[in-house]
Amino acid sequence: MNLPKPIDIHALAQELRTGGRAALARAITLVESRRGDHQAAARELVQELLPDTGKAVRVGITGSPGVGKSTTIDVLGMFLIARGHRVAVLAVDPSSARTGGSILGDKTRMARLAVSDRAFIRPSPSSGTLGGVAAKTREAMLLCEAAGFDVVLVETVGIGQSETAVCDMTDFFLALMLPGAGDELQGIKKGLVELADMIAINKADGDNIKRANLAAADYRSALHILSPRSEHWHPPVETYSALVGIGLDRIWQKILDHRTAMNASGEFASRRREQQVKWMWSMLEQRMMARLRADAAIRAKVKKMEAEVADGRVSPAVAAEQIAEMLK
Repeated sequence: MNLPKPIDIHALAQELRTGGRAALARAITLVESRRGDHQAAARELVQELLPDTGKAVRVGITGSPGVGKSTTIDVLGMFLIARGHRVAVLAVDPSSARTGGSILGDKTRMARLAVSDRAFIRPSPSSGTLGGVAAKTREAMLLCEAAGFDVVLVETVGIGQSETAVCDMTDFFLALMLPGAGDELQGIKKGLVELADMIAINKADGDNIKRANLAAADYRSALHILSPRSEHWHPPVETYSALVGIGLDRIWQKILDHRTAMNASGEFASRRREQQVKWMWSMLEQRMMARLRADAAIRAKVKKMEAEVADGRVSPAVAAEQIAEMLK
């Protein structure tokens, strides 16, 4: 019987620290694996690399389908690489409902970034986790930082509660919008706009420039009514064109201005600390669910409990309490 070869965590960490893209890809695959031995190895790896993390600029990017997220990331990434940065993109794809696999369209839409040796693109299947955000994206981000990528862009599918999850793992949350004259405010999601550190309106080129400026004015008016996330930062509204490559410099400058303001107020460090604790609770919830799935006897009891709840014989509250008792 051939036993699986144990993973040399120290060697993998050393290779990853030198910026090896193959090592980074292997490490993220390890983190995403559901095998118990792989999960244990991944925890050890992330712990060993922890001192090498935390220095990157973490930017979450959201927007509804068709807004041009992937094109924007491609152009912004190349803009940053031209200025000496190394850029990692974690594109959280909607999973296939049947296979749990990732719909890997994003990489093909980032044509220039995908072939740059100073960029790393990793589409992650969301595997049905809340809001479509991959449970392991946080760990993947830390691995990218340890490999020397100083800008990490996390793209969300822009549906459900994925925005909140991405906001909780990044320093700056960028919401992309489309020009549409008076349509803007009816499509505005109050929760999303309250999370955003900046709103950027794409496709401000050609005949669209006037409409984009009108949309920007609408959003600025809306932001005056809403309470900003921080008293030290009032979210700006910018227009840009990913197609023509105009306005990306202004967007990046605002991201840097935000970092300066947050550092000066001490809010940057406190927000990072809060995020770490949230990550811990998120991981704990996943571990508890993994235990429920791993134990065949508990699985059978939970299945029976589900049927009793569905039939109205047991209340959800009582069932939840009994399941919690099983985990003791």
